[in-house]
Amino acid sequence: MKALIDFENAPVFAIGPRAGFTDGCEGMLIEGPQGWGEFSPPRGSSDPVAVRWLTSAIEGGTVGWPDPVRGRVPVAVAVPPVAASIARAITADSGCRAADVRLSGDSAADLARLEAVRDALGPDGSIRGIAGGLWDVSTAAAAIPVLDRAAGGLEYVEQPCAEPADLAAVRRRVDVRIAADVAMLTNSDPSWRTLPEAADVAVLSVGPLGGVRRALRVAETSGLPCVVCAAPQTSIGMAGGLALAGVLPDLPFACGLGAVAGLAGDVVSAARSLVPGDGLLPVAPMAPAPDAAQVARFTPADAEQLAWWRRRLQAVAQLL
Repeated sequence: MKALIDFENAPVFAIGPRAGFTDGCEGMLIEGPQGWGEFSPPRGSSDPVAVRWLTSAIEGGTVGWPDPVRGRVPVAVAVPPVAASIARAITADSGCRAADVRLSGDSAADLARLEAVRDALGPDGSIRGIAGGLWDVSTAAAAIPVLDRAAGGLEYVEQPCAEPADLAAVRRRVDVRIAADVAMLTNSDPSWRTLPEAADVAVLSVGPLGGVRRALRVAETSGLPCVVCAAPQTSIGMAGGLALAGVLPDLPFACGLGAVAGLAGDVVSAARSLVPGDGLLPVAPMAPAPDAAQVARFTPADAEQLAWWRRRLQAVAQLL
């Protein structure tokens, strides 16, 4: 498979956040004989984690993705830890009927943000709190009921604590569903197959789990209802998450795959950009191809940044 990939000429890109958002995305675009993928592991990730990202990046362009069972996927708007008025505007402008609201640990700000998002969505929208391992057990157990009231009902809280045992303890003490980021548990505890004890929902991310097929096997093993999410990525990267959401037998939740809208641009043409206009995104047999002008626009000017990514890809590719 490695012989089929052009690692030497892979373009590097760096896209900052759109106004009102907090996270950008940087990485490389990987071309295979059947299409493109995105290699964008977090800068501080270990080699084993980065290898999974690279495996995911080359899957679609080599062996392809499994055939989907649905053509479109409902998505949630990503709401960063911003002021309540900005959170309301982001939600209202998205066209989505679900929102992933990032929690900051600042109780007053989090409560105001959740109330604003509920106001924008109305009573029938779904709100999920994204904690990212923010709390210990006692803090989480105290905070979640308060946040649930402010949101007018939370669909779930994702990763309130970092460790599986702590998630299980919180789950026993609150009435709100607890969702576990499977990739985060895989990194911290190889015994993530005990997930049903720790969570009500499994959160799957294609990049850190090593691709659509590997994530699908995790879903089958977990025995839990699943939701597909992703950190900010370009449309090329986000297409893999949509492929997974398209192939899951059941999809009870809107997926956290709307983060392209939070970037200041994309590496594909505007017509191919995966920004939901009506709360839905299409499942495609392959990722969209990059647009040369957009890639040139977002190629870093910093020579060291370019060199860092080329060294990173070269080192990780040797581990495949």
